[in-house]
Amino acid sequence: MVKQNNLEKRTAIVIGAGFAGLSAACHLAKEGFSVTILEKNNQAGGRARKFITNGFTFDMGPSWYWMPDVFESFFNSFGKKVSDYYQLERLSPSYRVFFSDNDHVDVPADLDGLYNLFEATEKGAGNKLRDFLKEAAYKYDVGINDLVYKPGESISEFIDKRVLSGVFRLHIFQSFHDYVRKYFSNPKLIQLLEFPVLFLGAQPKDIPALYSLMNYADMSLGTWYPKGGMHKIVEGMVSLAKELGVQIKLSETVSKINTESRRVASVTTDKGSYVCDVLVGGADYHHVEQHLLEKDSRSYTPEYWDKRKLAPSCVIFYLGVNKQLDNLLHHNLFFDTNFDIHSKDIYDKPKWPDNPLFYVSAPSKTDSTVAPEGCENLFILIPVAPGLIDTVEVRESLFEKVIARMEKKTGERIKENIVYRKDYAFTDFVKDYNAFKGNAYGLSNTLWQTANLKPKLKSKKLKNLYFTGQLTVPGPGVPPALISGKVAATQIIKDFN
Repeated sequence: MVKQNNLEKRTAIVIGAGFAGLSAACHLAKEGFSVTILEKNNQAGGRARKFITNGFTFDMGPSWYWMPDVFESFFNSFGKKVSDYYQLERLSPSYRVFFSDNDHVDVPADLDGLYNLFEATEKGAGNKLRDFLKEAAYKYDVGINDLVYKPGESISEFIDKRVLSGVFRLHIFQSFHDYVRKYFSNPKLIQLLEFPVLFLGAQPKDIPALYSLMNYADMSLGTWYPKGGMHKIVEGMVSLAKELGVQIKLSETVSKINTESRRVASVTTDKGSYVCDVLVGGADYHHVEQHLLEKDSRSYTPEYWDKRKLAPSCVIFYLGVNKQLDNLLHHNLFFDTNFDIHSKDIYDKPKWPDNPLFYVSAPSKTDSTVAPEGCENLFILIPVAPGLIDTVEVRESLFEKVIARMEKKTGERIKENIVYRKDYAFTDFVKDYNAFKGNAYGLSNTLWQTANLKPKLKSKKLKNLYFTGQLTVPGPGVPPALISGKVAATQIIKDFN
C-alpha cells in the first residue's frame, strides 16, 4: 500500500492527532514518508475524543455526521471503505427544532417529506425548496470537489474555467441572509436554512451565499450516525494510520520547534527530541506558530492574530440521566429564543448570552451502547463568543437556564434525574488543545477569511513547515479537517518532488 519511491526515507513529524493531523499523516505515509504523530493528550482525536464514566460513553466534541462522501473519499484514497472501519445509520427524522411558540418541527430525512413540510408552512415553498437545493447542489459540487482542495497559496488557483464560468451562480459576493430571503419569507423556514451556517462562525449576513452548499449537505445528503459514536471515526483513522506504518505517540507534548538555515531541524518534547525532514502543525495554528517557534521564524505577528475573526467557542454539558426522555430525538435544536440577539452576543458585542439558543444531542436515542439501560446520554452545547472570562458561576447560570427551558419544552423532569454531569468551556479548550482564545470551531468563514485569505498552510519563513486544521484552509468542521490534511500532504509531496 505504501509507495516505494524517492520519498521513502523522508521523515515527517505531525504535531496533533486530530482529524487533520491523522489525515495528513496517512496521506504522507502512503507516499513513502516515515511519519510520527506527537499528541499531547492520552488519546487521539483532538476535539473528537471520548470519555467513559458510570456506564456512559460521551463523545466530547463533534456530533453531526454530514457529507458522508468526504469520509468515503478519504478511506477510498487508501483502497478502503468507511464500512471497513465503522457502520453508518441514517437518522430519520434528521433532527428536531423547538420554536418559541411551543411548537416543534421534525425535519424529514427524505426530500419529498421536506418539500411537503415547506409547502405546508408557506405556500409555494415546496417548489422553491427544489430550486434552492438544485442551486445548492451545484455549489456543493464546485465547492467540495474543487474549491476546498486548493492550498490557498495564491489567488491564481481560482482562475479555473468551472469556477470562473459559474462565479455568479456560486453567489460568492451575496450574503447568505439575503439569498435565503429571496426564496422564503416564513421565519421558521428561514431558521431551518440558516442554522447550519452557525457552524461556520458568523452571522448569516456575513457569510457568502456559496455556503448554501451546507443546506445540500444537510437536506440532500442526510444526517448520519457512526454506530458506537463519533469516536469510531477516530478509531478507524488510527487503525488505518497504523496499517500505513504511522507511529502515534500519545501523552507527549511538543515544547519547542528547533530551526536551522530557514528550516525546521527538530522538535523538542517533554520526553525527548525528533529530527525531521518536514514538520506538519496539526495542533492549534496560533499555538504552534506563536509559542513553539522563535519570533524570527513566525509568519504572522500577534497583531495579525488579534485581528482574526473567530468562530464561536462553546459551553458544553455532558449529562447522564437515569430515565428515558420521550420528547427528544438524537439531534435537537432549541430555537425558542431570539436568534438575532444571541448572534449579536457572539459576534457584534461579545458577552455571555442571557437567553441562548442551544443544541442537545441524545445519542442514546439511536445507540443503546452509550448509556446504561433505561438511561439517556445528553450532550448540551451553547455557542458563545470566544475570549470571555470563564467562571463557575457563569457556567452554572447557563446550565440552570437551559435545563429549565428543556423541561418546559419537552414537558419532562430532567434536572432531578441527572446522575452524572461534566462541564466543558473556554479554559478546558485552552488547557486541552491550546485553542486560540478558547475557540471551538476555528476561524469564521467570512468572505475576507476564505481560501487564500486564511493563514497559509505553508510557512513563509521556514521551507519545511506546513500547517493543517481548522485555522487554515479549507476551514472548520470534520469533513474540512479531513480535506485539510490531504491538501497539506499534497503540497508537501509536490514541494519535495
